[in-house]
Amino acid sequence: MGSKISAGIIGGAGYTGGELIRLLINHPAVDIVAIHSKSNAGNAVSAVHADLVGETNLVFSADDSFFKDGTADVIFLCVGHGDAKKFLTENEVNPATKIIDLSQDFRLKANDTLNERQFVYGLPELNKAAIQSASNIANPGCFATAVQLGLLPLAGAGLLTDIYTTGITGSTGAGQSLSETSHFSWRVNNIQAYKTLEHQHVKEITQSLRQLQNINRPDLNFVPWRGDFSRGIFISSQLHCELSKEELYTLYNEFYAAAPFTTVSTEPIYLKQVVNTNKCIIQIEKAGTKLVVHSIIDNLLKGASGQAVQNMNLMFGLEETAGLKLKANYF
Repeated sequence: MGSKISAGIIGGAGYTGGELIRLLINHPAVDIVAIHSKSNAGNAVSAVHADLVGETNLVFSADDSFFKDGTADVIFLCVGHGDAKKFLTENEVNPATKIIDLSQDFRLKANDTLNERQFVYGLPELNKAAIQSASNIANPGCFATAVQLGLLPLAGAGLLTDIYTTGITGSTGAGQSLSETSHFSWRVNNIQAYKTLEHQHVKEITQSLRQLQNINRPDLNFVPWRGDFSRGIFISSQLHCELSKEELYTLYNEFYAAAPFTTVSTEPIYLKQVVNTNKCIIQIEKAGTKLVVHSIIDNLLKGASGQAVQNMNLMFGLEETAGLKLKANYF
């Protein structure tokens, strides 16, 4: 590795790829060596991601030498679920090149190894030490990140009981491909519950919670919602807890004392505080023994590309916040 990290991106045309490019071209310790896309090869990146007009002269490339010959110190897999495993099965990546996968293919321990590459689950607030020594990272899901960050301190203290969670996400959480529920005329002035109790992130969340509180319970009952806005996730998790609100705030502040992007607020929280940032903000509400934990993130940043860069920083011994000091779109 030279003075800067040489980074390559596989599949940079979607929302997460576009956000990742935006972050990396402004990262003080990174040079992008290639953005691989067969369908967009030869096209200017700014022709696909119009928000990058005037920001970069990079073009998409079909050349695959950068991940085969070790030119890239790290590659990011910004591909669909199932496609990361397919890519790594069909292509030989240089053993010295680190991998950060943004799909769900390697998040569960039952599926975390392929071709002698073992993937570490990349939630820094849970696995920072393992990430720092890892060569391969499975980047967490967006809903999973928001739910876990709201509940990890309780799991660490052995306080989890059955959890009832609702969460609403913006349209970018569905990806860039068009579907009936991503059209403007369907989304505007509209919300919908979907994948009730069966969302793909439930297993991922449960795996992490049991890493800290190793019991068969609690059950996680999750109802996700599609929202009529473009980005952000708002989670509310309800459960039984005997601790006072003051004791809970102490617990949370101590748990996240070394987490630069996770903040505990005593005031009501709302999405505009985190959109366009890598932050997670948490708020606690309590009535008797009923506890509600609210947590908010930007689904494309802390829920995807921002967290991927945070993981890269840890893997290469950089300041964890490098390239991620972003201001919220507050007004």
